[in-house]
Amino acid sequence: MRSVARLCLVVLLVSSLLDLPAFAAAEKPLGMVIQAQEAELDNAKLAVGTSIYRGDTLMTETGGGLRLKLGRSQLYLLADSAATLSQNATSVHAVVARGTVGFSSNGADNIELEIPQGVLRAADGQPAFGQATILSAQEVVISAYRGALVLDNDGELHTIPAGKNYRVVMEVDQADQQTPAASPGGDNPIIQPRKRRRRKLLFYLILTGVMAFASYQIWQELSESPSTPSY
Repeated sequence: MRSVARLCLVVLLVSSLLDLPAFAAAEKPLGMVIQAQEAELDNAKLAVGTSIYRGDTLMTETGGGLRLKLGRSQLYLLADSAATLSQNATSVHAVVARGTVGFSSNGADNIELEIPQGVLRAADGQPAFGQATILSAQEVVISAYRGALVLDNDGELHTIPAGKNYRVVMEVDQADQQTPAASPGGDNPIIQPRKRRRRKLLFYLILTGVMAFASYQIWQELSESPSTPSY
């Protein structure tokens, strides 16, 4: 019996050691903060050098800014913005909750932004620099500064050419959101949601370059100016 107990203990110890590499791999950070001003991670002040992991929610306050290094690509948040990070087999995925979030991708380390209108990424895995500004739940401005971007609307692909800015409006059909159904025991209808259909998007080209220039200047400032952590 004593030999059996020892054998079981050895097996448990070996199993736990074998699990350590998998645990460490699961905890590998997505990237690191390289610039931060009035920025928070899960309601705690962010500092330069902080590691960022899957599931982290990043926020900037008024006048704030944040830049992350993700492999050889970068992700940034301008003032009054928020996003939650995750990762799939091919790219880092940022769910944009509010404000302006952008990325600079080298084409190898892919980054994609999830917005109400779909998923925004670089076109054809090429290097690109662009951003999305959430105006409302139905409206967003997409800017492609360098390289083309693609907005994936559930498989319906829309290309944003380099140097262009589009206001994208999502039409909401109230009839598609809910439909009455007969109540089993009365005359009052029960509202049941219909199966969601592909979003209907309208694209409006923004002719003026003022907004693009202002956003690009902010990005240049974030890229070139020294960072001072907030305490």
